[in-house]
Amino acid sequence: MAGEITRRAIAAQPEWLAQVPTDKRFPAGARLLFTGCGTSFHAAMTGGDAVQALELVLRPRREADLLVIVSHEADTMLTLEAARAWDGPRWLVTGNPDGPIAELCDEVVVAAPAIEESWCHTASYTCAVAAIAALHGEDVSWLPDAVAAELEAPLPPFGDGERFLVAGAGRDLATAHEAVLKLREGAWVAAEAYETEQLLHGYLAAVDETVRAFVLRGEGRAAERAEAAVAALRELGCEADLVPTRHPVVDVVRFQRLTVEIAEARGREPDRIRRHDPRWAAAAKAAKADNAA
Repeated sequence: MAGEITRRAIAAQPEWLAQVPTDKRFPAGARLLFTGCGTSFHAAMTGGDAVQALELVLRPRREADLLVIVSHEADTMLTLEAARAWDGPRWLVTGNPDGPIAELCDEVVVAAPAIEESWCHTASYTCAVAAIAALHGEDVSWLPDAVAAELEAPLPPFGDGERFLVAGAGRDLATAHEAVLKLREGAWVAAEAYETEQLLHGYLAAVDETVRAFVLRGEGRAAERAEAAVAALRELGCEADLVPTRHPVVDVVRFQRLTVEIAEARGREPDRIRRHDPRWAAAAKAAKADNAA
């Protein structure tokens, strides 16, 4: 079965989430800025104002009192640069309290009980999101049971196409981006993430019946626009689902599961995000070349 390591991590999430620390809080009244790269940046987005690590390196002067860094292994190159560029206190949400980023931080919150083995990160993402919620003072005690239930829920059909779209707004935008990252790196499909309203302003021109679409419903005005987006997508012949939302930790699980199921159906292997193939290994090596310079 494809993605055995990733599947184990997905299944372990209730157990891991039950171990997320809940004994610390962000300083009262502090203006927080969150940062990270990749999956960690998507987790950072759930915390509040967030900036991708490279953007923070390019413009480190920001209106914030505290930088909250998300890095599962605490050694991501650009995130480390961003931490060094920041002139102020830093907190780290991580799975590795001994990484180089941790050495720069005033507080280190160990969100995950271990370093995730799969490169298609799932459990480390949900643990980071839950830890950030707890740091905000949110009750996260219900999340392990909610994720356990989501692991048993029926999955929507995904067909045999290679184009996917996920849209969301507000807090759900982070879930849309993380869902698409899982689909791209784990199932190798052409998946795209959109803010709901942006999707309706020009992007539809490149969407047709070959796209499998999911729109995260959200609440209030976001929910109204999500319903409009689904209606527009269906007019174009897309199979489009309006996806109920509860919490970023819970909502991403269906997309984690879809990733490994699509990978299985396509004969693909999500555990090493295609870097077992020499071409993609070489591309990853090329991307890190400046780190060795």
